[in-house]
Amino acid sequence: MGHAPLGVSTVTATHPSMGDIGPITPHTARATAHPNIALVKYWGKRNADLVLPATGSLSLTLDIYPTDTVVSPDPSLTSDIFTLNGEPVPGTPTQRVSAFLDLVRKRSVEQGSGQEKPELPHMYARVNSINSVPTGAGLASSASGFAALATAASKAYGLPGDPRSLSRLARRGSGSATRSILGNLVIWHPGDGDDEHADLTSYAESVPGPDLAMVICVVSGAQKAVSSRVAMADTIRTSPFFGGWVTSTQRDLVYMQQALAAGDYTRVGEITESNALRMHAAINGNRPPVRYLAPTSVAIFDAIAQLRNDGLEVYGTADAGPNVVALCQAKDLDATHAALHERFPDLELIPARAGSGAHLTPVGETSENEQNSAHEGQPAQAHDAANRQE
Repeated sequence: MGHAPLGVSTVTATHPSMGDIGPITPHTARATAHPNIALVKYWGKRNADLVLPATGSLSLTLDIYPTDTVVSPDPSLTSDIFTLNGEPVPGTPTQRVSAFLDLVRKRSVEQGSGQEKPELPHMYARVNSINSVPTGAGLASSASGFAALATAASKAYGLPGDPRSLSRLARRGSGSATRSILGNLVIWHPGDGDDEHADLTSYAESVPGPDLAMVICVVSGAQKAVSSRVAMADTIRTSPFFGGWVTSTQRDLVYMQQALAAGDYTRVGEITESNALRMHAAINGNRPPVRYLAPTSVAIFDAIAQLRNDGLEVYGTADAGPNVVALCQAKDLDATHAALHERFPDLELIPARAGSGAHLTPVGETSENEQNSAHEGQPAQAHDAANRQE
C-alpha cells in the first residue's frame, strides 16, 4: 500500500493514558463507546462472513466501563499499529483490528470518501485504545471496542456517521458491537435473507421502554475453557436444541418489544430470564457438552427468584459464562445491590444504569476513562478483548 504526504502540517501527540498516538492530523478521530448486556440473546450466526445473526436480539447499553479509541491514518506507516491500554498487542487482536480497517478503507474507496484526499483511503492507521472493562467482569469488551473503533474509523476515513451506517459497520467487527452504537435499549435487526440485502438490513435501532438497571455478579474472572465463538459454532453444528432456540427467540423478540412499548416491566423480566436459560440449555446440548453456569451461578438465580417472592422484583440473565446479571428497575438498583451483597458478600457486584451510545470526542479532551479511573477498576487485559462473547 503506497502513501503520499497529506499536504497538511501534523503534530505528534502523547496522550496521558494511551502514550504516543502519533501524528495528529485533520483526519485523526476519537470515539467512546460502552458495553451492553442482551435481554434477548444473540447466539448463532447464519452468515459468519457478514456476521448476520440467526435471530435478532435486544440489549441495554450500560453506563460503566467505556472504551476510548483514537484512529490516526498516517502516510508513513507500512501496516496498521494497534495498542491497547498503552501496550502493543500482537496476534489475533491486531489482526482483527487490521481486517476491520481494511473493510473501512474498502468502503471509503467505494463511496468516494477520498475525493479531496485520494491517498486517504489507502493509508494504514495507528489505533490506540483504552479499555476499562475489568478482566472477568462478564461484559463483552469487544462490543464497546468495535463500536468505538467503527465510530472513530468512520470519521477518520470519511464514512457516514449515522447510527444505521455505524451499526452495520460495527457488526462486521463484533456482533454485539452493533448494539453498543446506540444508548439505552437497542434492537439488532437480523436482516432479510443471506446476501447483500441482508447486510443492508441488519442494523441496530433504539427502542422505547422503562428505566432499567443491572447488577453484574462476578462469579469467576478466569478465562473460559471454551470460547464463546467456538461454543456458538458448536451449538449450530451439534446441539439438537438449536432449532428450538431460534424459533423461541424470534418469538421472544416480538414479545419483548411489545412489553417494552407497554412499559410492562414484569413481562420484560420474565422474557429476559427465560431467554437466557434457554440459550444455556441449547449450549448444554453441544457435543461435547459445554456448561458455562457454575454452582454459584445457579445459586444466584435461586436467590433472585427468592427476592421476587420477598417483594423485590429482580430477574436474572447470563451471557456465555458463569457471571450472572440481575435486572431491575432503575429505582430498585440500590436495594437490589444491597440484597445481593447480603447474600453473596464475597462476590464482586457491579451496579450499572442505562448508558449512552458511541460518540465522537475531541482528541485532546480528558476521557471518561481518565475521569472515572479512581473507581472503575483495572483495565482489561489484551487477551480478554479477543475472547469475549459475540
